[in-house]
Amino acid sequence: MPHQMSKDTIPVRKGEELNLLALEQFLQENIENLSSGPLEILQFSAGHSNLTYQIKKGNWEAVLRRPPLGPVAPKAHDMEREFKILSALHPIFPVAPKPYLFSDNETIVGSRFFLMERKNGIVIDTSFPDGIAITDDLCRHLSEVMVEQLVELHAIDYRETSLAEISKPDGFMERQVQGWIGRYERAKTDEIECLEHLKKWLVEHTPKKHEFTIIHYDYKFNNAMFNENLTKMVGLFDWEMTTVGDPLTDLGVAMGYWNQSDDSELLINGLGKAPVTAVHDGFLTRNEFIELYAKKSGRDVTNFNFYLTFAYFKLAVIGQQIYYRYKKGQTTDIRFANFNYFVKNLIQHAANVADERF
Repeated sequence: MPHQMSKDTIPVRKGEELNLLALEQFLQENIENLSSGPLEILQFSAGHSNLTYQIKKGNWEAVLRRPPLGPVAPKAHDMEREFKILSALHPIFPVAPKPYLFSDNETIVGSRFFLMERKNGIVIDTSFPDGIAITDDLCRHLSEVMVEQLVELHAIDYRETSLAEISKPDGFMERQVQGWIGRYERAKTDEIECLEHLKKWLVEHTPKKHEFTIIHYDYKFNNAMFNENLTKMVGLFDWEMTTVGDPLTDLGVAMGYWNQSDDSELLINGLGKAPVTAVHDGFLTRNEFIELYAKKSGRDVTNFNFYLTFAYFKLAVIGQQIYYRYKKGQTTDIRFANFNYFVKNLIQHAANVADERF
């Protein structure tokens, strides 16, 4: 009997199948104490980037990650780098999944890939699972756990880990601003009126001095997994962007994803259905989240509007890269057909945030 799908997995999408025979042979050669039984593969439904699969053979299970199909940007979707990050972090920050092995043999699944532990729990995105009593206290508690885990990650001394070897902290913010502007230009399709003003503002307002910590750089609710009674975080996923840099950039990216009920409809629904933070009372507002982070970390958030502006611009660039791939026929996923409207809205929103003063 095939195993049941959990709430976070779906049958493998057409065109994204893996070679079962090649993968099974690889597992038999490389995994000790592999269970017998047929190899079963499901796909994780969340995410617009790397392809992530649940693989199961008898009682043994793991998660396989590989880059998206089609051409990918240089240095993007680096599976070996993500494997090294998890190897460094899992022992000291156990919500990061334990990595099992990395393979650069592209004949097995069509690209480089790695295997990591399958964590079990609840991922909250646009709705809560059935049977959960949704209260203001619960929503506030989940918000506070998100703040606390980010503070905890930023408290790790990166110099005590191997991340120091794969990161270049000096000049981080200048490199980020110039790098993401460059990525946008390479994937540009439509003219957007306020773009030049926004790029100029980001360059002129880039902080020259800041702290360096380990940053996740894709920190959001649907990358977190909670235990069954939603009291604590048991998993944090998608570490491919992780580096050593300005911790406020990490907070900014988190807030770029953190919608609240009074946001515009395009902002709330830009990536599909509205996230729970914009639907249910009790979740911290962005300002409350930022203030709680400042209190728990002791960091100064006076100039935070730069980081939020940059976060919305960065999200726009990611959307633009996806839309560019769709427009060029490199992906046919219909979810991406209207991403140009989402990108335009984010650019406009970033420009508006830039002109505000907190």
